Amino acid sequence: MHYKRILLKISGEALMGDGAYGISPDMIDFVAREIQTVRQGGVQLGLVIGAGNIFRGVAGAAGGMNRSSADNMGMLATVLNALAMEDGLERAGVPCRVMSAITMRNVCEPYVRARAVEHLDKGRVVIFAAGTGNPYFTTDTGGVLRALEIEADVIMKATRVDGVYDRDPEKDAGAVRFDKLTYTKVLQDELRVMDAAGISLARDNDLPIFVFNMKEPGNICRAASGEDIGTLITG
Repeated sequence: MHYKRILLKISGEALMGDGAYGISPDMIDFVAREIQTVRQGGVQLGLVIGAGNIFRGVAGAAGGMNRSSADNMGMLATVLNALAMEDGLERAGVPCRVMSAITMRNVCEPYVRARAVEHLDKGRVVIFAAGTGNPYFTTDTGGVLRALEIEADVIMKATRVDGVYDRDPEKDAGAVRFDKLTYTKVLQDELRVMDAAGISLARDNDLPIFVFNMKEPGNICRAASGEDIGTLITG
């Protein structure tokens, strides 16, 4: 494998499968099998999952809710997704721990950086839930933060398309894919890879970002192997 330690960011929408909302057991099992293959290659893997399949804080705020309340609901929704993913991984024979930025000891461990690194070193997949534990920060920013804290080699953002495009490829057949980008280019052109705070944090700490399509079987392993199947964002 090209990378030793990876932070994998998966959107909550990815867990819906073909449904309109919620969690698809088939998609959970698919992701678990993909992660199992990567782990067998010797990669240490952290995981951050969004909450768009259950509740999105920004959307709630746009609908009139208080932003702090909406974001707190979103962070709790990420815990639901993390527990579902933990169950899928354990059924696939992958040792796993969920660590939450919001303390809820009855269902998962509180996030402690040193403890998370210990789990990774022992071969466990660590799912980081509840974002940063603070409102006004997305799971993209939370993913970059956790990647830096565990000293990951790269943060990989798994999406529905095979990289970053100049326009939405699902709406415009003429959209052009980038093989490589700089953080500055992403920010200047507002390419919406992830929120500006996450991109800026990655840029300031020289953390590579790799964007790829996770729906293609074997792609997570290919990405971990360093294959050119997406868009690499660096300085």
